[in-house]
Amino acid sequence: MGGAFTAAPALVLLVAVFGAATANVRDSCSTAADCGGGQWCFDCQPEFAGSSCVRSAATNPFQLTNNSLPFNKYAYLTTHNSFAIVGEPSHTGVPRITFDNQEDTVTDQLKNGVRALMLDTYDFKGDVWLCHSNGGKCNDFTAFEPAMDTFKEIETFLGANPSEIVTLILEDYVHAPNGLTNVFKASGLMKYWFPVSKMPQNGKDWPLVSDMVASNQRLLVFTSIRSKQATEGIAYQWSYMVENNYGDDGMDAGKCSNRAESAPLNDKTKSLVLVNYFPSVPVKVTACLQHSKSLTDMVNTCYGAAGNRWANFLAVDYYKRSDGGGAFQATDLLNGRLLCGCQDVRACSFDGVMIKRFSLRQHCRLQITINIVTNLYFKRMY
Repeated sequence: MGGAFTAAPALVLLVAVFGAATANVRDSCSTAADCGGGQWCFDCQPEFAGSSCVRSAATNPFQLTNNSLPFNKYAYLTTHNSFAIVGEPSHTGVPRITFDNQEDTVTDQLKNGVRALMLDTYDFKGDVWLCHSNGGKCNDFTAFEPAMDTFKEIETFLGANPSEIVTLILEDYVHAPNGLTNVFKASGLMKYWFPVSKMPQNGKDWPLVSDMVASNQRLLVFTSIRSKQATEGIAYQWSYMVENNYGDDGMDAGKCSNRAESAPLNDKTKSLVLVNYFPSVPVKVTACLQHSKSLTDMVNTCYGAAGNRWANFLAVDYYKRSDGGGAFQATDLLNGRLLCGCQDVRACSFDGVMIKRFSLRQHCRLQITINIVTNLYFKRMY
């Protein structure tokens, strides 16, 4: 028979896999109870009128498809200044005067599918602290909390989720000898440490995720200080990844160039690609709009700039704010492209006998058709 298919079998397949319908993204809502799983009720002002259901959790590609590919064949939602949280109480007794970049605790970020955290580490009060400062100096009014507190949150998450991998990207201002190492040891994170000796050189693939999980080496840590790779065994970030500009320079539509410390984005001797998409001054209201079409546009722009390579890390402020899919949908796009060449990672999950009859293009079109038909069907029913 030909390659045609009808909507009814597709709908039956989708219902069998995903179960009963829930609210769709962008449906109007009054509270989170009106929305489906992995969604919250949010009003993206000033551009959009009224509250609607928007995504609040990432799709886990390891669970949806498999974890048998190299680490660099997946994309990971990344929070910029993950520690700089709205409403975080002062730990110094001095009111904080600095920017915030996120609204959830690190624990909640991880629970919602964030898999890479950007942290700024400083020498402060004889310890290592997370600060949002400048000039390489932490102050009472720029300090958020001791790094130990956040590291313990990460350790708890890794212990409770033995198949997950977390990456830390450190803007590092710690100069005390073994200062970071001592905190990693005290926090209990060293038992999950992925060693520099296993990190690939010259653009080769990373180890399989399944092997990293099996060996329990599920914490990747990168530092901005080159010497620490030799002295503390912490990987120098730009030996392993390329990165675009951050701040306003990284949001210039149609442009995607490397930050000063990084090799050019199309340098394929580095097998990881980091795309930043956040302004120099974080603003919650504008983040909502920035995480709409312009974010996806930048993902596509950086694909070309990186030598036709999709980003592995996508870093944003206020990661849950959007008018619909936001940073979660952009990460789904990246994983879809990386894993099966489709526009959405959820298209990669249909790998049964029926789906194997189709070409890649038909496979992706089948998923799109299933989504459209299902949305129409359930809108009519409910």
